[in-house]
Amino acid sequence: MGDTEGGAYLAEIVEIKGRSGVYGEIHQCLVNILEGPDQGRTILRNIKGPVFKGMKIVLRETEREAKEIG
Repeated sequence: MGDTEGGAYLAEIVEIKGRSGVYGEIHQCLVNILEGPDQGRTILRNIKGPVFKGMKIVLRETEREAKEIG
């Protein structure tokens, strides 16, 4: 992946914090970035669809972080 794929970065879901959205379809997750300039950083992201701890996902960018669900 890395920079050669147009800025796609591999990340792993560390913890699922909660759900949001009208139907609960958005999961708020802590993800550990596995490659790129922010490698090793853990950020909070909103992910749509089925997720589980340990799942690998691809992020288009790593600078943006979600706000904690109140």
